[in-house]
Amino acid sequence: MKHFVKAGTFAVITSLLAVVSFGQKTNETSAALEYIKFKDNMQMMMMGSGSLEVGQTAIKKAKEYIDLAAENESTKKSPKTLFYKGEIYTGYLMAFGTDSVLMKEHGEEYLNTGLDSYKQSLAVSTKFKSDIEESINNKKALFGMGINQMYEKGMYKETGEAYELQVRFSDVLGQVDTTSIYNAAICYDRSATYDKAAENYLKLAKMNYKPTQNYLRASAAYRKNKQFTEAKALIEGARKTYPLDKDLLLEMVNMNIESGDAAGAETALAEAIAADPNNKQLHYTIGTIYIDLKKNDKAETALRKSLEIDPNYQDALYQLGAHLVTWAGEVRSAANQLKFGDKNYDKMVIESDDLYRRALEPLEKYISISPNDKDVLTILSQLHRNLGDMNKSAEYKKRADAIK
Repeated sequence: MKHFVKAGTFAVITSLLAVVSFGQKTNETSAALEYIKFKDNMQMMMMGSGSLEVGQTAIKKAKEYIDLAAENESTKKSPKTLFYKGEIYTGYLMAFGTDSVLMKEHGEEYLNTGLDSYKQSLAVSTKFKSDIEESINNKKALFGMGINQMYEKGMYKETGEAYELQVRFSDVLGQVDTTSIYNAAICYDRSATYDKAAENYLKLAKMNYKPTQNYLRASAAYRKNKQFTEAKALIEGARKTYPLDKDLLLEMVNMNIESGDAAGAETALAEAIAADPNNKQLHYTIGTIYIDLKKNDKAETALRKSLEIDPNYQDALYQLGAHLVTWAGEVRSAANQLKFGDKNYDKMVIESDDLYRRALEPLEKYISISPNDKDVLTILSQLHRNLGDMNKSAEYKKRADAIK
């Protein structure tokens, strides 16, 4: 009798559990059916029919059912429940996207829940993998439909957020959407949301996607946001990987100048030299930075130091000659702007001629190494003409004209 009671009791309990399980499976199925109604209605709306109200009603019911299925132990880890939870929670955002109150209170929560549910479904089973991939791609397309319109209307911050949404959808499938990350950064930059711009540029740099360019963009965004500490730390870190990159060093200099630390700019250059004093490329790089900063004397000194280390360093020979020619032209132009009879005129002309003469040496050595550089031959012809040596000018012109 005792055994009979026990067996009977067990049978009753088992039947009750089966009913509960069946009930939860029904919730799972009902959620799927309501979601399909919502999805079909959305497609109809895109073709000019359907009803937003019908879609909202269906997705509400779907959410009620899926929440019940997700609460029960027998179905909460089911790949089907997890798949439809992802579908329904992300679909809810589409159905109620214009409800600003709901979006503010639950938008991020529902999005996170939906995307996480997709990931969990993929983690426990590959059964719904193709469905998830198709759904993610469709949702990316739907959410992305208004991106160009928002951008054209100047809604740059909103466009940046839309691109970030694309990135988060791609992340579900383990895909890295560098294009959307970059576009988000550009949009945030244009909307003056500089912290978000820097964040996205930095993501790209750390992915090794055009790293130096994106480190520079991130630093520039920080600078525009007056976040000089962050900009400095970022560039210092980047220069450990790319110590000879001219643009990174120039960014460090600009960052110090913009923050009001002119001494820091000079220190940055001095520290670079001190760390590697016999590096011809470093001296050359610093010379070009001084050119950009209009510090002509220091530019000449740095480039000449590079040539002390390697007298045949072609880049430095060319850059030094070009710098001196440009500098001389600027002095001559300034002299010509003086009022007639200004006593400084003759002094400035003499200075200009001296710079032209100083340019001859590096450029003539450069042309001895690269005798077929037509541009440099032409410059040398003009230099000698400016300095009154018409024979030399004609000689270099003849050589330049002979090059086809």
